[in-house]
Parts: sequence; structure tokens; C-alpha cells
Amino acid sequence: MADVLDYKILGDDLQLVEIELDPGEGVRAEAGTMTYMEDNIEMQTGMGGGDLFSGFKRIFTGESFFITTFLNNDPQRKRHVAFAAPYPGKIVAFDLDQFNGQVLCQRDSFLCAARGTEIEVAFTKRLGAGFFGGEGFILQRLSGNGMVFVHAGGTVVEKELAAGETLRVDTGCLVAFATTVDYDIQFVGGFKNALFGGEGLFFAKMTGPGKVYLQSLPFSRLVDRIKRGMTLTQPGGEQKGVAGIGGDILKNIISGG
Repeated sequence: MADVLDYKILGDDLQLVEIELDPGEGVRAEAGTMTYMEDNIEMQTGMGGGDLFSGFKRIFTGESFFITTFLNNDPQRKRHVAFAAPYPGKIVAFDLDQFNGQVLCQRDSFLCAARGTEIEVAFTKRLGAGFFGGEGFILQRLSGNGMVFVHAGGTVVEKELAAGETLRVDTGCLVAFATTVDYDIQFVGGFKNALFGGEGLFFAKMTGPGKVYLQSLPFSRLVDRIKRGMTLTQPGGEQKGVAGIGGDILKNIISGG
């Protein structure tokens, strides 16, 4: 039975979630996401499920080997602890009771959850999704009956799919979806679309019923844009990163060139 958490999500594009813990309550969080905590909150770091295999499974889903539980040891007062998303975007809160006790999330999206929630690796069921799903191949399964919090890049869009209704999505733009939603991979189609469309060769095909949560700026896209901005063309057509150009300038200063 998971702890019942009260919480506030603060901020706009660089959000954090503040959890209010009653005496004896706890919250599990991804290592390195804690922003602040009040007195009498004890940190207990372990391997999620309590064994070595659980730690390795978490690495497989893009998370750290360890997970930390923050426990309110004050016998009389409520205490607060807060966790921040690692890049610009939104924090999405799920009540697992409204998702039949389970929700599937994009790998590396878990932020924190009520103590008693299980974080497991979930593979897509179809062979095509396994070979071509990209970021959507390995998912996280969050199961239990309490609150869970995941982070998403950019703006979050919630879609409610009716039975049989489909939605095609870039695999990196998926945040989370109900287990009632069928997940498969679909070829873009068309020679020019595949080669020059710029959207990749495959879409994630989501078929209802159930909720689907999308993000407008996946972390992979953000990284790609930063990489492109850091690569500059030098005279003669040579391309160097910003750090390499800075090193060349420094060499010229030292040598008097």
C-alpha cells in the first residue's frame, strides 16, 4: 500500500514538485533530483527493489543504479521535500488508482513517487517496435496505488483516445500512456517522406482506449540542437566544436600569433 501524498507543483517551465509528508510517510525519488528538504527527513538510498538485479534493470531504463527514499521521522509534524526536473519542461502527476494501478512511461522520465510504488523495465510487445522503436523501445512501468511524478520536455499535451481511435506520434514525443492503449510501430511510408521528411522512418502508433501524454520538446531533440549550434565551420571547410575553436584562439595568443 503506497503512502498518500499531498503535493504542489511550483514554477512554469523549470518546475519542481514539493511533497508534504505526514509523520512516517515517505517518497521515492530518482537519485540527484532532490532540491531541498526540511529537518527530520531521513534519506535511505538503495537499489529500488532491494537487490542487485533491480539496480541493473533501472540502469537499462535510463535511470541511475540507486533510488532514494525520503522518510519523515518527525513523530508530530508534517515535513516537506522537493524535487526538480533535470531540464526545461513540465512535471506530470499521475494517480495510479485512476490508471488501474499501472502506467507506462518513456525511459528516463521518472522523477519521484509515493513509497510503495514499483519502478520496472517494460519492453514493447511487438517485434517491429523492438527493432525500430528508438526511444520508445524500452519503457518504464510504474505500478502501485499512489501518486507518481514524471518529467517531460517543453509543453505537455494530454490526449484521450476513444476505443479504436489512433494517433501517430514521434517515438521521442511520448511521455506516458495508460496500459489500455495499444502501442505499435508504423513505417512513415513514401520514398521522399522516408529520405527527406526529417521525422525519422517510423512513428509510434497509439490505439485507444485510454490517455496518452505527449511532450513538445524531447530531450534528444534539445541535445541535437545544442550539438548543431556548437559545431562551426572553419576556413577551408573544416568543422570544429566551440571548445576546439577556443583552444585554437588560446594557442595563437600564447604563441604570439
